[in-house]
Amino acid sequence: MKELHLISFNYPYPPSYGGIIDVYYKIKALSDTGIKIHLHCFVDKIPGTIDQEIKSITENVFFYRKKKNPLQYFSAVPFAASIRTSDALFKNLMSVQAPILFEGLQTTHIIRKLKDKDYNLYLRLHNNETEYYKGLSSSEKNVFKKLIYKIESLKYADYQKRTLKEFKGVFCLSEKEFNEVDAYSKNAHLIHIFHGNGSVKYLDKKGDYFLFHGDLSISDNRKALEETISMFKNLPQHQLVVASDRAGEDLKKKISDIGNISLVPIETTENLHHLFENAHANILLSYQNSGTKVKLFNALYNSRFVIINENITDDSALMDLCHFGSGSDGIRQHIIEIAAKDYDENDERRKVLEKNYSDDAKAEEMVKIIFKD
Repeated sequence: MKELHLISFNYPYPPSYGGIIDVYYKIKALSDTGIKIHLHCFVDKIPGTIDQEIKSITENVFFYRKKKNPLQYFSAVPFAASIRTSDALFKNLMSVQAPILFEGLQTTHIIRKLKDKDYNLYLRLHNNETEYYKGLSSSEKNVFKKLIYKIESLKYADYQKRTLKEFKGVFCLSEKEFNEVDAYSKNAHLIHIFHGNGSVKYLDKKGDYFLFHGDLSISDNRKALEETISMFKNLPQHQLVVASDRAGEDLKKKISDIGNISLVPIETTENLHHLFENAHANILLSYQNSGTKVKLFNALYNSRFVIINENITDDSALMDLCHFGSGSDGIRQHIIEIAAKDYDENDERRKVLEKNYSDDAKAEEMVKIIFKD
């Protein structure tokens, strides 16, 4: 029986946002190949129970509380990494001799204690963190948060260079990051995001509205929504549904004053899929160039048309399944044209997605790399 330590930056259930979606469905797919997984999670608060969905795909689960000391902001190590370290984690890793997969650079501060312990170390690179925090800083309106994100970006610039070469393999989400890591440390593997979708949903020709969904606690998503709202305010003949569980009171008031825009909670995966099935098109915008967003897979598998800007994916095969607009004018023109079109792309999507982007195939590839010895 092959065993694997997996260190997650958070508890991966429910799989409700990008990074955690990748973690949860990766664990599930690796477990399905027969890998025995020892899951280690950094959390704000240790949960009283472990969900059955996690129990069924792991050998055991360990929790470690993230550090709360604000002095960590003054560490040379990025804040997100400095708060995720634990003596108990080191002890638990030492108890089972198995490869270690780190989920994101923010979980890797402990590798300084592992260098001479004869463990094979692997990294799932969720973002180029330097670019990610630079993007957050650019999108953020709060001056204090903007500064914090900028400092974190600068810290990661040095931390990434010092850390990437420590791994036997780095699993990258996007071609851009694969090329960057491969040029620097020669240990990169391209493994696209795990998304949990099995088959493309067959849908009829028309939906009822345009859909924007996302976590509105993220400044990039808030900025994207502001642009989307401004477009639909000038397109009163088309309905926009904004789906999010984290909308502030100011946004709720702003939307309530616009007749063709409505705000609905997501609450459950089933509700989100219902929104996908009834949408005629999805609006996906980002201002961060950080690889393919998991929301793109969800829309392509479960909904109709998808309108994107240049930062949603750098994968040419996926871009061919979308309608690309380089700015507000291009996006607006697609909205007008797609509103009048019938949807008939089920078969084309099935050929591309189910053949080349299945979670099972990605898990098998990772297993071959991690356990090749």
